[in-house]
Amino acid sequence: MNVQFGAGGWVQWPDSEEFSIEFMRLLGAAQEGGSMISECFLAASRIDPTDGGDSWYREWIGMADLSNERANAAFERGHVLTARSNWLRAINYYQASAFGLDAADTKQERALLTMRGCARSYIEHMTPAGEVVEIPWLEGHALEGYFLPAPAAFHQTPVVVCMGDPGHRKEEYLFKVARYASNRGMALLAVDLFGSGTGVEFDKIVGRSDLETSVGHVMDYLYTRDDIDEHRIAILSDGLESSFVARGVALDHRFAAAVCDGGIWDMHERAFLMNRLSLSSSGTEGGWLGPKLRCPLLITLGEQGWLESDYVTDLFERLKAEHPDVSLKIFESSETAAAHGHRDNPTLANEFIFDWVADRLESVPD
Repeated sequence: MNVQFGAGGWVQWPDSEEFSIEFMRLLGAAQEGGSMISECFLAASRIDPTDGGDSWYREWIGMADLSNERANAAFERGHVLTARSNWLRAINYYQASAFGLDAADTKQERALLTMRGCARSYIEHMTPAGEVVEIPWLEGHALEGYFLPAPAAFHQTPVVVCMGDPGHRKEEYLFKVARYASNRGMALLAVDLFGSGTGVEFDKIVGRSDLETSVGHVMDYLYTRDDIDEHRIAILSDGLESSFVARGVALDHRFAAAVCDGGIWDMHERAFLMNRLSLSSSGTEGGWLGPKLRCPLLITLGEQGWLESDYVTDLFERLKAEHPDVSLKIFESSETAAAHGHRDNPTLANEFIFDWVADRLESVPD
């Protein structure tokens, strides 16, 4: 191994960008209880990134199985806290083992099924216990979510909905952001677009032009619950490819705050297409194409992310001209959290994000 640390975070294998980016995510998760640094480097020391992913799968599935076995053994002895910690790490390692595998690959199916089992065990033994919930959406394809109630809640509480980009799995939110919501007295609902299966039929879903309708169905579900404050519902989609969430928020005015890309990815793709068709010379003409966003909006970006910060700032200014209550936070390389999706330091980004969310929800009038 030739480990490097640069402006964009850890680079474990300089000649293998995809595996290095995923490894950076795994290391960042250690701060949130989603991995152990020593286990990550042990697995990495036995991975050959040039073997087509065979050693990658072997090492992470092995680490995941070991954590799962530890969790089950601890639970049988009555050590629930230790069991929960190991289930949480197993979730992340199983997800990592499936990285790069085709949806129809039986190895991916096995890893994701076991990952989901660990997630269910984890939330079932939280205090207070979480729930696996089903949210109607498309005919024959309901959304699935993990609802984690606020701690010691004797009244209706604020809630943060977490939905990532179309390929993001909700299990990651259990270790990535759940504690930030809990520590601030908020419930959390983690949802993805995969439904209740392992995602074999996901390709049929992700190509739809109406993904934003899922956001309104999630809100409809929350309105059926009597333990949340319907006036204090925020949504978090912490990726720059989450424009479907921005479109959903714009169509549903019941949200009190939103953290997402604000449609910037849609604006970027439109500008790119126009530029390719020679319809625009600047590549940044045009702005938001949908209904106006009515709630406060935060956009966060890593300076070393996929889109250059100057370019995003330009798009942000166009967005702000139409939606004044919009904020942009760019994490610079000098402070970390500067990688795409803040993979190099999710803690720093989440502290900023959830403080912003808490301030907005506290200011909502009763």
